[in-house]
Amino acid sequence: MLTAHTADESFAQLRRERHPVQAVLAESTAPTVNMGAGTPYDQVRATVRWTGKDGSTRTGRALLDPGQRAGSKVVVWLNGRERLTTEPTSASTAAVEADVFGAAAALAFAGLAFAAGRVVQWRFDQRLYDRWGREWEQFGPQWRRKTN
Repeated sequence: MLTAHTADESFAQLRRERHPVQAVLAESTAPTVNMGAGTPYDQVRATVRWTGKDGSTRTGRALLDPGQRAGSKVVVWLNGRERLTTEPTSASTAAVEADVFGAAAALAFAGLAFAAGRVVQWRFDQRLYDRWGREWEQFGPQWRRKTN
C-alpha cells in the first residue's frame, strides 16, 4: 500500500509541475514506421519555438508525432523551470501503474518473507538432524544385535 501510495503521489507531483504550452514546429518531422498508436517509439525529435512566461522566444527539441510540417502548431510540455519535458502520465494511467507497483512490492516482500522462513526452517532442521545424529551415536550401539 505504501509503494502504491508513494508512486501515485509521485505521478500527481509530476502532473502539478508540468504544463502544456502552444509551440510552432520549426522543422518538418520525418514520417516513421508505426510501432503502435500512442507509443513513445513512434514519435520523433523536432525543433519547436514557443513564448516563455517572460515573453521571450525559446527553442528546443521535443518528441512529436511524425509527418508534421514546419509551421504547424503543436502542444509541448514544460516543467517548473520552463524546460521541455514529456507529458505527465494521466491520472487514470498513473493509478493503474501505482497499483502495479504496489502489487509488485507486495509480491517481492512476500517472496522475501517466504525465503527467510525457508532459511530459518532449513537451519532448524539441520540442528535437529545434528542432534539426532549425536543421540544415535550415543544410543545406537546399545540397540544393535550382537552376533557370535
